[in-house]
Formats: sequence, C-alpha cells, structure tokens
Amino acid sequence: MQSQVLNVMANSLKPTTLRLHRNVAASLFQRMYSSSTDADIVVIGSGPGGYVAAIKAAQLGLKTVCIEKNPTLGGTCLNVGCIPSKALLNNSHYYHMAHSGDLAKRGIESDNIRLNLDTLMAQKTNSVSALTGGIVQLFKKNKVELIKGHGKITGVNQVTALKEDGSSEVVNTKNILIATGSEVTPFPGIDIDEEQIVSSTGALSLKRVPERLIVIGAGVIGVELGSVWSRLGSEVTAIEFLPSIGGLGIDQEVSKSFQKILAKQGLKFKLGTKVTGASKSGGVVKVSVQDVKDSSKTEDLECEVLLVSVGRRPYTENLGLEEMGIERDQKGRVPVNSVFQTVIPNIYAIGDCIHGPMLAHKAEDEGIICVEGILGGAVHIDYNCVPSVIYTHPEVGWVGKTEEDLKSEGVDYKVGKFPFLANSRAKTNNDTDGFVKVLSDKATDRILGTHIIGSSAGELINEAVLAQEYGASAEDVARVAMLTQPVLKH
Repeated sequence: MQSQVLNVMANSLKPTTLRLHRNVAASLFQRMYSSSTDADIVVIGSGPGGYVAAIKAAQLGLKTVCIEKNPTLGGTCLNVGCIPSKALLNNSHYYHMAHSGDLAKRGIESDNIRLNLDTLMAQKTNSVSALTGGIVQLFKKNKVELIKGHGKITGVNQVTALKEDGSSEVVNTKNILIATGSEVTPFPGIDIDEEQIVSSTGALSLKRVPERLIVIGAGVIGVELGSVWSRLGSEVTAIEFLPSIGGLGIDQEVSKSFQKILAKQGLKFKLGTKVTGASKSGGVVKVSVQDVKDSSKTEDLECEVLLVSVGRRPYTENLGLEEMGIERDQKGRVPVNSVFQTVIPNIYAIGDCIHGPMLAHKAEDEGIICVEGILGGAVHIDYNCVPSVIYTHPEVGWVGKTEEDLKSEGVDYKVGKFPFLANSRAKTNNDTDGFVKVLSDKATDRILGTHIIGSSAGELINEAVLAQEYGASAEDVARVAMLTQPVLKH
C-alpha cells in the first residue's frame, strides 16, 4: 500500500518546482500520519509569503496550520497595500484620461465628467474582499487549518495563538515559519489619526478629495498614492529627504526622467528637504520643513491631508523571538541563513521580516522555496533577479544592477537605450513618455540590469527578468526581438 501511494505521489510531483527524490517522498508519507504533534508546520502570518507557503506545504502532504491575527487573510498586500492601491491607480487613470481631455484628443468625446468617489472606493473594496475571501477557499480546498489570533513562539516546537477574547490555543509542531511581514514606519513627533494625518492605509480610504495633499516621502508608495490623488484633483506636494525620487533601488537617470514626467502631470517635489514637524488647526495641517544641507532655510506648508510615507519596518514584536534566543538585527529583521533557518534549525523566516526587498513576489518565492527545502528540495533564489515596479503612469520597472551599482563595483559595462518616442506602438497609442535602458557586461555582453520607464513597464520587465535569470546576452535578446517584431507595411 505504501509503495503504491509513493508511486502516485512521485508521479504527481512537478520536477521543475519540487526536485524531491523518492526517499524524501517516503519521509513525506510518514509526516502525513504524524501523531506526535498537532502539525508538521505552523505558519505565522497569512500575507503573500505566509499563505502561499501554507498552501504549498499542505499540497506537499504536511499537516499545516496558519495563524493570523487580522480579521481577513492576505496581509498588508491584499488588504491595505498592493491590491487596493492598484485598484485606485488604475481607475484614477481612467478618470484622469476623461477629465483632462486626453480621451477627446483620441476622438472619444464626453461631457459632464464627474467623480463618484464612493463608487471608486467600493470597487476597490470589492476587489479586496474577493481576493481575501479566495484565500479562505484555497485554505479549505488544500486542508490548511486556520487559527485566528496573534501567533507567538512559546517553545522550540510550539506556537501559541493569543486570541482577542483573552483565550489562547497551543499548537505543537515540528517546524515553525515566521511570515509576519511589515508595518508602516512611524514618523517621530507626528501622530497619525488616519483622517487628516494618514499613513498609506488611511490614504487608500479618504472620504473626499483634499484640495491640497502633502506627502512625506517620494519613494514607491509616496509617488503611487500621490499620483492617485493628483489625478482625482488634489494639489500634491511630495517632500523627500533624498535628492531624487523613486526610492533607493531606482537608476538615477530613470529617476530624473520620472520626476520630470510626474511634474508635467502636476505633482510638485521638494527634494533634499527634511520635515521637522506637523500640527493640526481648524481643518488644516501645517508642515514645517528645512533644507537638508542648510538648516537655516525653513518653510511652513499647509494642506488638508498629510500622508506620512517614509517606508515600512519588519513586524517582529511580541513573537517570542527573544525568549527563544533569536536576536533581531538593527532594523528589526530576523537573521536567517541561505535556507531561511534562524539560529534554531526548525524555526524559519521569510518575506518582509528578513533581509532583502519588501516585495510580495519575493515573499511568495521564499515561501515556496523554504517549504520545499524543509522536505529536502534545493533552495536557491537570486535576489538580483527580483524585479521592482512603480505603478504610476508611466510605470517604472527594473531588475538587476543600476549604473550607480556598476560604477561603485568597478564593473566595465555598456549601455543600450531606446526611447518610446521612436517606438511605433507607443506613437500609435499616443503614449510616448519614457525609455528602455539595458546594462550589459562589456566583455561578455551578459545583461546585468534592465530599466524601463513607460506604459506597461510592469509587464515588459518580466521579459528582462527571464533573460537575466537565464544569463542571456544583450545580443540574444536583440535577435529574439527582431524575430518577433511584426513587420510594418507602408
């Protein structure tokens, strides 16, 4: 009987993703009938990394429990991050095209364009509800046991779910996976009320369009949410401590072009500027700022809504880490080795609460690879091939090294650039802002980094990721592009 089950299991495993040998499958068979513990693995957190890891573990035959402290599944990404922000970015772009006269230039005439903010927000909420509810169904389908509560590690093989009603539930387990994600980084001295002074969470649910919106931080979240409210009618000013926009990972040539394009759309930027305080009075927020290089240069700005968007920090408080002897680094992250183990071998961590970019798809990859590794599979992820995207219009997408990276590393490289202004499809669509920039090794022609600013950059960057993951040369990609380019007949 066991032999027959192992044969069926071995045939059903996908070799490209699992890479498990028959002896590993045999140990997996034994795990399925484990009686010494309540679970084979407990996943703390149900964000992109956590829920994907839990489902993968259950599919591989592990008795899986997921503990989630929030009312809905999906973590920051699905509830107050990626998903709702993309809904607002997409729909606000449609409104802007109609309201600004862009559609009229394309021969699509309409009158009396109005914004129904309640309906806009309802569409966002419906999308979020559908996706978070979908995870619940996936858990049921794959037999992942869900426990509501704050997961705290209370032993090397034990997690306790602390529930809202004061009760608790103890789960004994062979393995523990920390996937608790991140939270909004607070700004010292500025209290967030999510109405006038808001975090990214509050900015996704404003009840009316503010006449003036000030954003502290011109990184990815700042420019995305700033773009949303600018399109809907706000006068938006972004205050950034750094001398450029888009965050730390963006290529500086792309950043400069990006800033010019957003400025043409109406966004204002104060770069190299430090916020020293904020106060509310009579429905107005006064924001005090000073020049980073010259503190004598100060200014007071006013707005109806202030968005604090200075980044995120790992959510690693009250997890029982200190009690277990698991020390966090200076940024609050959980240190792990190359197979995602903490200093305690059967306690793992992935996603925003460990090193690397705070990206949903990065967490998902780590979740799958970590679980496969627990069962003896190969563990490998090339963080240099993890892409980033800013979903404004135009979009910005990049993967690999920036020019600044290559210069600092002393790499001899080549640069290839092509503007969308010279691209037939972009000209046909009257959407010509931006360019593509490819960096390759001067000696080998291997692609080291690709940077795109333009319409659909979020989709286009996937091709560059695939090429870079497989070590393609710039010539390889160029020749494939020539073969697939439709012939334009004149």
